[in-house]
Amino acid sequence: MPKPAPTVPSPRSPPRIARGGWLDALRFIVGALIILYHFREAAPVPLTQVHPVFDRGYLLTDFFIIDSGYVLARIYGDRLAAGQASLRAYARQRLLRVIPAHLAVSLVLVLIVGGAAVAGITPSNPRWFDWSQLPAQVLLVQAYGVPGGQGWNAPTWTLSALIGCYLLLPWICRVLWRWPPVVVVIGATVLVLAADLAASAWLGDPLYRLPMRYGILRALPLFLLGVAAAFYGSRVYVGPRLAGAIGVAAAAALMLAQAFGAFSLLSLGLMTVIIWAAGAVPVTRPSRLIEHLALMSFSMFLTNEVTRIVWFGLLDALGQDALSSGVRWTLWMVGFLGAFAAAAVFRYGFDRPVQTRLNPSRTRPASGAVVPAEHPG
Repeated sequence: MPKPAPTVPSPRSPPRIARGGWLDALRFIVGALIILYHFREAAPVPLTQVHPVFDRGYLLTDFFIIDSGYVLARIYGDRLAAGQASLRAYARQRLLRVIPAHLAVSLVLVLIVGGAAVAGITPSNPRWFDWSQLPAQVLLVQAYGVPGGQGWNAPTWTLSALIGCYLLLPWICRVLWRWPPVVVVIGATVLVLAADLAASAWLGDPLYRLPMRYGILRALPLFLLGVAAAFYGSRVYVGPRLAGAIGVAAAAALMLAQAFGAFSLLSLGLMTVIIWAAGAVPVTRPSRLIEHLALMSFSMFLTNEVTRIVWFGLLDALGQDALSSGVRWTLWMVGFLGAFAAAAVFRYGFDRPVQTRLNPSRTRPASGAVVPAEHPG
């Protein structure tokens, strides 16, 4: 295996990723679309009847997996590859970033469902609250073939799969950082295509839509794709204007493709290009608003399903079917916006204070590099 090439100083170095820029904006936008996807069937007219694009939320989940690989590799990659970071501290930080918030939301949902049961209130869809499914979800093992995890706060399978990716990242970086960036990108792309063929042939579903019990098999190749984009982005300089133009072109191509069909593999590639381009454009005027919205995206992911369950369960109990279409659309919009409000309350009332206590050293670096907040959907 070739040895790592020496770093040659260049007057034109790729910019470090930073808060308050396009990467953060993308994180919030896709997080908002995830909420819209989860609320689609609760609309008076299911949004999938408006356009089939509303049924392709799996691409949004895949975006977050790729983005997680990109952000973490841009921040930790060089130190992990060089053995300069404490693996114990890294693993502790990653686990503590995810687990306390997940357990808190799980507890709230259990109390709501359990309290409703004690009060004699039956959920609108009781099959989604099977108590036997809860342990695997609470323990975040549902993405590794462990039975359970259906219903409840089902999107947490993504956290389950990503925890495995996080813990593998140090060894991934030590291997990939020994190769030229172009080779790494080509290799990661070939791996995704090969994994997709294998998943379709052996598991009956394409890679990008594998069910939660195969979550780690779905996440790892996509996470590696994000890591490869990060390695390329940290080594190969592309002018901000050109990078921005490439990102805009990729976004336009993605929207055009989705207007006519899923084109899932193509969409995965375009999303990776968009993420890379967002990281290649320096943040000259960071926006505090965008930074806070992006930091809220993790809370949006964790809490929106609970908000949906509570809000529309209450409306069903009150007989919303008897209301006019206009009133029902208004109530749906209130619930949709309420998911953002609930996420903000959770973020600033629980998640941020807990993270400050658990990781008091996690402050904004003077260099402008970001400390990531996880945001899978």
